[in-house]
Amino acid sequence: MSHPGATPSDRHRVVVIGSGFGGLTATKALKRADVDIKLIARTQHHLFQPLLYQVATGIISEGEIAPATRVILRKQKNAQVLLGDVTGIDLANRTVKSELLGHTYITPYDTLIVAAGAGQSYFGNDHFAEWAPGMKTIDDALELRGRILGAFEQAERSSDPKRREKLLTFVVVGAGPTGVEMAGQIAELADHTLKGAFRAIDSTKARVILLDAAPSVLPPMGEKLGKKAQARLEKMGVEIQLNAMVTDVDRNGITVKDPDGTTRRIESACKVWSAGVSASPLGKQIADQSDAEVDRAGRVKVLPDLSVPGYPNVFVIGDMAAVEGVPGMAQGAIQGGKYVANTIKAELRGADPFEREPFDYFDKGSMATISRNSAVAKIGPLEFGGYIAWLAWLFLHLIYLVGFRRKLTTLISWFATFVANRRGQLTITEQQAYARIRLEELEEIAAAVEGEKAAS
Repeated sequence: MSHPGATPSDRHRVVVIGSGFGGLTATKALKRADVDIKLIARTQHHLFQPLLYQVATGIISEGEIAPATRVILRKQKNAQVLLGDVTGIDLANRTVKSELLGHTYITPYDTLIVAAGAGQSYFGNDHFAEWAPGMKTIDDALELRGRILGAFEQAERSSDPKRREKLLTFVVVGAGPTGVEMAGQIAELADHTLKGAFRAIDSTKARVILLDAAPSVLPPMGEKLGKKAQARLEKMGVEIQLNAMVTDVDRNGITVKDPDGTTRRIESACKVWSAGVSASPLGKQIADQSDAEVDRAGRVKVLPDLSVPGYPNVFVIGDMAAVEGVPGMAQGAIQGGKYVANTIKAELRGADPFEREPFDYFDKGSMATISRNSAVAKIGPLEFGGYIAWLAWLFLHLIYLVGFRRKLTTLISWFATFVANRRGQLTITEQQAYARIRLEELEEIAAAVEGEKAAS
């Protein structure tokens, strides 16, 4: 069943796909423009993705980093938030198709901003996801929190030394910023927060392994900072295994291939995947209908003005756009969103769309936290680490959190964790930890029932 997805209007219609940094920034920047905006997203919240690992390790709650999008935009009268999973873009007819609970909606546009982001990439091995969740959504973070804390709980009840060892071995795949942050926080959780909380096990004996097929830690940040981060992690007891390619993941562990071609097994109940990203499949849809191409990660190779070749009214920003010199980070999406909004406003005032100034990205640097009191930062030619970098990291992330109340509650949570070794979000449920598996089981049952119906 199809429904029209927009109210008729004489004003210029802007449709924004995605409520991440790019989509939300573009929408807010059009607040005073003479346009009607429809922001369509598959979640009803704006996710501050860089802090997901803190939800997964019990430092902060999901509400602190995921405010409701419609509440953020409630005072912006020219914007309407629509919940739905965008499944189709028709460039020729200027419409967007989205689905919600079995209903299909068609939303027309005059200008389209595609900011649907990226998901986790398993490099063609999507079945790994069942046993090694990624770190891209609130669901992922809550599932991982359930699995991490659940592993300690199961180890407390186990009398089998081998099973206990497997339960207390945590493997993080991918030594980029997310992997480094995740490994560091699992180690801190085991060594400090949970220390002395169990009677049958010693949480400080937990084994945390960070591995990557690359030859270094934090490759985008350079050799100096990578070695600094590696040294700090190793001091915390994290095992770093580089040049190690994961070839299989199952319930009980992972199989790793070393540079000499030999394979080995790591028995581990809890695995975390942070090794790669894959852009929204909408990118390929756009490429199939235009002269645009997509790169290996599925990102659209846009023109210098972030538009799609042949379609000056369609922009792709954030993790979905392949732009040389622009990293897949929040700043790239934020600056892209502002640029596109300013472009739209200029053309509403009569500017020529064929004389646009190209998008000029300003690199504000990159940071990664390793543990309390320790981070690494790269700002232009300046590279530094340690306590000062950590304070800079805290300050920067507080600035970009939406809403004063969230800044305050996050600050309190950080104080409790980093000063008092207390984490306020250690509640777990079976549903959180195993929802993915249960849903897959339900899908298999539904498929079997459909098959029986077809056969009869």
